[in-house]
Amino acid sequence: MSIELKDVCHTYSKGSTFAKNALNNINLTIESGDFVGLIGHTGSGKSTLVQHLNALLKPHSGHIFIDGEDINADKSRLKAIRSKVGLVFQYPEHQLFDMTVYKDVSFGPKNAGLSGEEIKERVESALTMVGIMPDMYEKSPFELSGGQKRRVAIAGVLAMRPEVLVLDEPAAGLDPRGRDEILNQVKKMHEGLQITVILVSHSMEDIARLVNRILVINKGEIVLSGTPTEIFAQIEQLEAIGLSTTQSAYIARDLRNKGFNLPENIFTVDVVVDAVLSELQAR
Repeated sequence: MSIELKDVCHTYSKGSTFAKNALNNINLTIESGDFVGLIGHTGSGKSTLVQHLNALLKPHSGHIFIDGEDINADKSRLKAIRSKVGLVFQYPEHQLFDMTVYKDVSFGPKNAGLSGEEIKERVESALTMVGIMPDMYEKSPFELSGGQKRRVAIAGVLAMRPEVLVLDEPAAGLDPRGRDEILNQVKKMHEGLQITVILVSHSMEDIARLVNRILVINKGEIVLSGTPTEIFAQIEQLEAIGLSTTQSAYIARDLRNKGFNLPENIFTVDVVVDAVLSELQAR
């Protein structure tokens, strides 16, 4: 499903002395099946933007369309709209509450009035998708590791069968192993379910290896949009707004300065290693 934002603006504490513009005339289109990375420094408007995609926040001006439908035009349609756009907040495990993993993930489908058979199928499918095995279904979610809790929380969103999955810093606070587990599962979900994924992250390395398109937001405006190759080649522009490219891109730049004949548009570890080995073999 496609998402389109037209001239979207949002101001916190609008009309007061504490008013702060969070989004300024956002115009963008996200196509069905895209894997989009949203990057920007703290306070740039990332979380505000994604909370508009299922009407948790409403624009003070402008419009948001899901498959051509203005999501704020008819309040009676909000429930249907929100079922299409699943939003996973930072530290989603804080939203876990039920006695067992299975019950927690089944909460949404039960509230949707689905049959017992449909609930079972959705819960088991979602838990399998995030790598939670049946021997964990009856465990308390609070007994799990941080990474496992995070996966259960994501399964709760997936059980609602969203067509768009929005993840706001899904690996925040996890150790390296938990981080890799979560992000690898996100990649598998995108490939397996063929849904649209929007990933908010501070990690340039993670964004570089996962997404096919990057949006850069600064002071509530989309300032750059393009493929990872296009975005991470713009080191000066990224640094000017307080961001950076990947560590691998910096290493490649330093090696070029030392005489290595490396391409300009490399920004992941594997590609840099392959390019260096190729250069050494050619010498």
